[in-house]
Amino acid sequence: MASGKPMHGSRLSVRTLFLSDIHLGFRLARARELNEFLHGIEAECIVLVGDIIDALSLARRAFWSAAHTQVVRTLLARQRAGTRLVYIPGNHDESLGMLAQMLQGQLEVHREWVHRTARGERLLVLHGDQFDGSMVCPRWLSRLGDLLHGVMLGVNHQVNNVRRALGRPYFPLAERLKLSVGTSVRYIEQFEQLAARHAAMFGYDGVVCGHIHRANLRHIAGTLYCNTGDWVESCTALIESPRGQLELLRWHSPPPAPLRSTAPPVADAA
Repeated sequence: MASGKPMHGSRLSVRTLFLSDIHLGFRLARARELNEFLHGIEAECIVLVGDIIDALSLARRAFWSAAHTQVVRTLLARQRAGTRLVYIPGNHDESLGMLAQMLQGQLEVHREWVHRTARGERLLVLHGDQFDGSMVCPRWLSRLGDLLHGVMLGVNHQVNNVRRALGRPYFPLAERLKLSVGTSVRYIEQFEQLAARHAAMFGYDGVVCGHIHRANLRHIAGTLYCNTGDWVESCTALIESPRGQLELLRWHSPPPAPLRSTAPPVADAA
């Protein structure tokens, strides 16, 4: 998808668009890229998989730009035009639950939600913070990781602001650095395993989540694991085609580049 332009003069039409971890209100959120992405895509249903507004960041340091406002306006405009809008709060926006309830009628609000694909797969949709208590990570290592991650995000933001000014595509530097650290990779793998097992335990064909800012789409012990990624580091989204095919899209150059699509279909739910 070209920066600021619809794809090939028209929008990509999908059955379902899953977005998470947009973090509106956080100064390092890539809201301009998301606005451009939304300009080139139409969806019958948009599922917001948590951390859409970063209430925690806003409580520490007030920040809001015109690009952040435009994301909200675009999403609500799509709903008024007939798109189904589903909102699943995450750990950064759970305090906004009352506001979300006030918006009932404009969007559906659920803690967890079940999505049935066009191929009949039943996917459990949740943010993913539900698994934090089960993750094994020493407290000191977690604090160190948070500190390094903050520095890394700042560098990523500045680098991509320069690239944008030069007309260069977005480059997920923070994501690349994170995946080069063994501890981070093990943490991600642990989360993916927990999420997949949780969905399988309750009889679902797969799980759709966000939370850890790592887009991925793969089968784990026969269960489909889908992570939408984020709009701070990776600038990715999960889509379902009209025929039920799932793909990850990354914003960086025209047209959106599929990261990975599903392997042979998961067996239809009974």
